[in-house]
Amino acid sequence: MRFRVHCLAGIAFAVYAVPALAHHSFALFDQNVTVEVRGTVKEFLWVNPHSWLQIVAVDPQGEMTEWSIEMSALGALTRDGWTKETVVPGDTVTVTAHPIRDGSPGGQFVSILLADGKELSHIYRDP
Repeated sequence: MRFRVHCLAGIAFAVYAVPALAHHSFALFDQNVTVEVRGTVKEFLWVNPHSWLQIVAVDPQGEMTEWSIEMSALGALTRDGWTKETVVPGDTVTVTAHPIRDGSPGGQFVSILLADGKELSHIYRDP
């Protein structure tokens, strides 16, 4: 009876753990292309599972455009030197990102050049 309970508990754990292994792909982004976006930080969302950087920049037509830059998890960003105060609203930055394939204003974070000249980057690693 005890063996059966442990087996059922193990199966239940395995079934519920499988979704934890799933992760969305970065197929949304064109990994073969990078774009540079110079603009003003609107918001920095220091959250898991992915942080987000919202930047307002002037597009080629002279219009203000908000870019959504997807970043990594807090642990990875922290290892790369980030804190929740690394960028704050109003900062002028230049972000390099892999753009969204459909041309929408957004991308996957590659690096950032801060107003003080400091550059931070992130290397995405497969788990």
